Amino acid sequence: MLCKVLVRGAVCVWRQEQHTALKCVPLTSVNGLQLRGASSTSVMNESKLKSMKDLGGPSFLTSLYWLFGKGYFPITHQMQIEHSRIYGPLWMSKYGPLVIVNVANADMIEQVLRQEGRHPVRTDMPHWRTYRELRKQAYGPLTELGANWQRIRSILNPHMLKPKHVSSYTNAINEVVTDFIEKVAWLRTTKGNGLIVHDIAGELYKFAFEGICSVLFETRMGCLNEEIPEETQKFIFSVGEMFRLSPIIVLFPKTFWPYMPFWKHFVAVWDHLFKVADDLVQKKMAEIQEKVKQGQPIEGEYLTHLLVSEQMSPTEVLGSITELLLAGVDTTSNTISWALYHLAQEPEIQQRLYDEIISVCPGDKVTSSEDIRKMPWLKAIVRETLRLYPVVPGNARVTVENEIVVGGHLFPKNTLFHLCHYAVSYDEKIFPEPHAFLPQRWLRGEKHLSQHPFGSVPFGFGIRACLGRRLAELEMYLILSRLIKHYKVLPDPSGKTVKPITRTLLVPASPMNILFIDR
Repeated sequence: MLCKVLVRGAVCVWRQEQHTALKCVPLTSVNGLQLRGASSTSVMNESKLKSMKDLGGPSFLTSLYWLFGKGYFPITHQMQIEHSRIYGPLWMSKYGPLVIVNVANADMIEQVLRQEGRHPVRTDMPHWRTYRELRKQAYGPLTELGANWQRIRSILNPHMLKPKHVSSYTNAINEVVTDFIEKVAWLRTTKGNGLIVHDIAGELYKFAFEGICSVLFETRMGCLNEEIPEETQKFIFSVGEMFRLSPIIVLFPKTFWPYMPFWKHFVAVWDHLFKVADDLVQKKMAEIQEKVKQGQPIEGEYLTHLLVSEQMSPTEVLGSITELLLAGVDTTSNTISWALYHLAQEPEIQQRLYDEIISVCPGDKVTSSEDIRKMPWLKAIVRETLRLYPVVPGNARVTVENEIVVGGHLFPKNTLFHLCHYAVSYDEKIFPEPHAFLPQRWLRGEKHLSQHPFGSVPFGFGIRACLGRRLAELEMYLILSRLIKHYKVLPDPSGKTVKPITRTLLVPASPMNILFIDR
């Protein structure tokens, strides 16, 4: 039995018995209601739809020229903007074995995401998955696919996304924040002539690493010590190397990987990541077994919950918690770095934030998760920072379940879409004065609050959205509110400008120096 179901921007024909979509065709309106993103020339006749072959875009050699000849490899986020100007909001690119459909329009990004199916796939991440196959490690929430991915997410979600569970991590994170505030004072005194902290992004990376480990592994790693333990330093380095090598490896066919020196290095850094994570999991398992043996109550947070619930095998827990660690460091460290960078240059915005913080948390009161609800300016600053510097400048989706229609083109199954979030974040039709730092865009009642809901989606959308979003937000709100309460921040006196660079994720291209003045 066939039936038609209205999906935003399309009519989907479903086979009711099998619950699978056969066709999704765009339409402009239903009963006189204009649909967002629908072209006035859209029609319901599939035969009039364009195909992938009708898309413009650079050839493989042209892409290589842009990346290496014109120097865009470290700034591929800017290439999104340049290519969208040349080829329009929808174009096709070739990178080695990859054929990618680029989407640099909020309406079209919405069309892709609203047709992503029951088990969305970002990409099949062949380099990450191949490592796991090589070492017989379990897939995690970033690498698993299909129904098994959904099973893993259903187990991981409650204690990572439900506000009541995430708020329980506040004390652990605040302990790390306190240590970081003390670390800032030490860095100023010992290395910054009493005022400056050099490479604040690097220091915040250590904070974020310590914070996520305190939640996921329920242990402190010593990242904020004056002398970082050698094993911890190597762990931090391995995460950075993995992200640095990932975009290079996927440019080459899989059959070439075993013969490339950087593939061996890639495997080595993954080996170290899993080794350290496995040691921490085994340590926690031993602690739990000892408590059971002595008849003591088992108390703990995230890792304890995963191990005690026995919904996942220890190998699956290891695979998942290692991937969660990778997803939880750069979001916090980079976003807070850029936020401080702009607050230092915008004294009025910083003063408004300080006034809000002390009105909610006067005196020695330490910010709690409940306090954050009363700080809309703090949230707006984080939101605007994520618009200007989306941690993942370009996300991806693979159409594994159905053909879909985007921008009047019919795309077959297994099409790889590159969602150009960075380019859309700078679309002046959605965000007036797109290069300006304007947190008021995100305040209710402000005239700016009319943006497209898919104009800035730093944590993704739908059931495949970032698993660590709530935890990352909590960390960002806690550390930014407490830092600004303790210190007034000023820009680098040298006047140095810091630009972003793409290293899989969007990160500062050069050290970011900030003056911290006691309040």
